[in-house]
Amino acid sequence: MSDPLTSPEARLFHPSNEFAAAAHVGSLDAYHKLHQRSLDDPEGFWGEVAAELTWSKPWDRVLNADNAPFFKWFEGGRTNITVNCLDRHIEAGQGDKTAILWEGEPGDTRELTYAELLQEVCRFANVLKGLGVGKGDSVAIYLPMIPELAVAVLACARIGAVHSVIFAGFSAESVRDRVLDASSKCVITADGSWRRGKELLLKNIVDDGVEGCDCVEQVLVIQRHLAKEPFAHNWTKGRDHWFHEEVARVSDECPAEDMDAEDMLFLLYTSGSTGKPKGIMHTVGGYMVYTYLTTKLTFDLKPNDVYWCTADIGWITGHSYIVYGPMANAATQVMYEGAPNFPDEARFWDIVEKYHVSIFYTAPTAIRAFMKWGDAFPQKHDLSSLRLLGTVGEPINPEAWMWYHRVIGGERCPIVDTWWQTETGGHMITSLPGAVPAKPGSATLPFPGVDAAVIDESGEEVERGLLAIRKPWPGMLRGIWGDEERFVNTYWCKWGGKYYFPGDGAIRDEDGYIWVTGRVDDVVNVSGHRIGTAELESVCVAHPAVAESAVIGVPHEIKGQGLVAFVIIRTGAEGEESSWRTELMAMVDEKIGKFARPEKIVFSVDLPKTRSGKIMRRLLRDIAEDRPLGNVTTLADPSIVEQIKVKYQERA
Repeated sequence: MSDPLTSPEARLFHPSNEFAAAAHVGSLDAYHKLHQRSLDDPEGFWGEVAAELTWSKPWDRVLNADNAPFFKWFEGGRTNITVNCLDRHIEAGQGDKTAILWEGEPGDTRELTYAELLQEVCRFANVLKGLGVGKGDSVAIYLPMIPELAVAVLACARIGAVHSVIFAGFSAESVRDRVLDASSKCVITADGSWRRGKELLLKNIVDDGVEGCDCVEQVLVIQRHLAKEPFAHNWTKGRDHWFHEEVARVSDECPAEDMDAEDMLFLLYTSGSTGKPKGIMHTVGGYMVYTYLTTKLTFDLKPNDVYWCTADIGWITGHSYIVYGPMANAATQVMYEGAPNFPDEARFWDIVEKYHVSIFYTAPTAIRAFMKWGDAFPQKHDLSSLRLLGTVGEPINPEAWMWYHRVIGGERCPIVDTWWQTETGGHMITSLPGAVPAKPGSATLPFPGVDAAVIDESGEEVERGLLAIRKPWPGMLRGIWGDEERFVNTYWCKWGGKYYFPGDGAIRDEDGYIWVTGRVDDVVNVSGHRIGTAELESVCVAHPAVAESAVIGVPHEIKGQGLVAFVIIRTGAEGEESSWRTELMAMVDEKIGKFARPEKIVFSVDLPKTRSGKIMRRLLRDIAEDRPLGNVTTLADPSIVEQIKVKYQERA
């Protein structure tokens, strides 16, 4: 039986000689030497990286592993991450360098230099202090992708407050859960934001979310609403404050709080199998060092690059690769508020051309949407400024990788396919673009300092098994807020607690390349055969008419479990559902085996996705099992759920 994730992809895509010659790491031999040295002498390796940054007091010990898995990094060291993201660059004469090129969905723009950004951060920090926020206090941030979101995050870090950013697409109930769990003293929000030309009333959501939350003493509101009509919202006197009124009263100077390397920097909540969100804890020193180096090497970042990560700061990608990592490297970066298809499907490519973006980092879900919309949109724009492409969020199927390489990269841009998690803080498996040849669909090789292995339940290395991280790394989570037992049971539950278990399955090929096959809890047992849903999805998207797919397991009275595939057809694809269905079944037979044939293949114009692009497979399972769907208002397109439900029932 051929493996749909590996067998077609023996192709290697090497960086050009010109790219490799100018890269931070310029050959496969150089990568292997760097990686081996980082494993042989991790304290020496990470100590040298940390020494490139500014510390008010040097560390006493790079790594303390005495109480594993509660590791400590740069113990005794003191610093402030904003000093390394802002002050350090200004002191080096880079104050006039552009930090942020921002574009709002309606077309309004702003530009901030590093000197201006420091002033904005200090003013915001002083506003927070004026509202009684201090070191160790939790601050919830519920903002759209406006410059003030990055500024608010840095302002919290400036004064030692713990920020808890909540993606501004979550419901009031989700806001309440996170605010209460973190005992947030202050909530920062905006009156509204824009999405596909519509105004979202964020303050109203926050009002509903914090109702009855006694921990919340202050709500700070940034004015973003652009409607001609007055904005209607509740206003609680003494609790609610307009940011523009408060900031007019404060100084633009604010000394950075001296922080211990192991002081908490932020909480970020991620989904848990129990349904209760997990508050992932990251600390100052190790996270700072790790995001600094991963940004520098993974993106081969240079002083003249214009970098654009399309993620939202509400997710870990935005924390690590919009705020902290790029700013620690003095990057010039683009921030965009809105949707990729407003006012039309060329919006991203218009931005790339307008700002001469050289590094572009986005999600496979977005790439498949671009494919579905067709080549004409990017082809209308000059994308020649691009020199490096990246993907993040999930494994990318080879067909999407090739489209990205050909249509967006013009077959000249290396692609870095990055595997990592909220919990890891930064990239764990990724090519270094000047050194490691890429294989479409593989995250390739471990980042320096990362000891990644594919092993079985007994800890033996195997070709196909479970992904494990065998050594600690600086960016690792320090725990789950308020639940040490859950931290240990979730991430250190296998192999006698010696290794970190990320929850993913993986394959290691003959070249040592790692192929992440998806969550091990996304494995369906069909008549005794264990099938990863990612494997079947990979087969579906190999069909030339298919843009995207999502596969779920459903109860089956004979097989135990069966499979259902939900499939999006590319715009303009020729054919009929009946013929596509027949062809897809034949592909499954060939690539996996007849036992893996789906019980149903349901064609739809889209899938239920969050505004960040994550497919909500839970809703697909609810549809398949005829369960109540609950609140779907946080989806990018809530109406799609009913459309899929009708299509599913038609196939009954």
